[in-house]
Amino acid sequence: MRIKVCGLKYPENINSVAALSPDFMGFICYSRSPRFIGELDEDILALLPDHILKTGVFVNASIERVNKTINKYDFEAVQLHGVESPEYCAMLRSKVIVIKAFGVDEQFDFGRLEAYINKVDFFLFDTKTPAHGGSGLSFDWAILNQYTGDTPFFLSGGIGLNNLHEVGNITHPMLYAVDLNSKFESAPAIKDIDKLKKAFNTIKNI
Repeated sequence: MRIKVCGLKYPENINSVAALSPDFMGFICYSRSPRFIGELDEDILALLPDHILKTGVFVNASIERVNKTINKYDFEAVQLHGVESPEYCAMLRSKVIVIKAFGVDEQFDFGRLEAYINKVDFFLFDTKTPAHGGSGLSFDWAILNQYTGDTPFFLSGGIGLNNLHEVGNITHPMLYAVDLNSKFESAPAIKDIDKLKKAFNTIKNI
């Protein structure tokens, strides 16, 4: 099970999380988010270990802006949380790993994903909210049984120490990674390292 820690912006905290060796670290490039990286110094990310995939998180940004930000921070992956089209995703996939996020609830139509097959590397299933993620709320993971595709996915939305062990009950063969964010914070964008250590240990035993 891979681990992604998302929503980082403060240099000291970034380095502390990197020391835990997550597989992905997410940096939010969406100005309406309290975890927006703003003018984060690119040298901070340049010093991260090579095995950690630096991931830029975008919401309905122009291709030009995404490419410019990829180049600035040397992102190896992008996570797209808006209504980005399959064609949009395919254009970026020639350059980086593409994770397309979808807000999921009881009415979600997994048939929507068919258009993205071979256009993205991963899906990310998050709790459906008006705010494009970061709500700290979870959804009914039993809904995942409706997904019959073969594109691997990240699980996101309200994952915390209180329910992380339940991830082990998910038997879906395409579950690739868990996305850890707001439930592991002492304040927006400040990750609680002790909580993350406990989470990493739990995930290793799943």
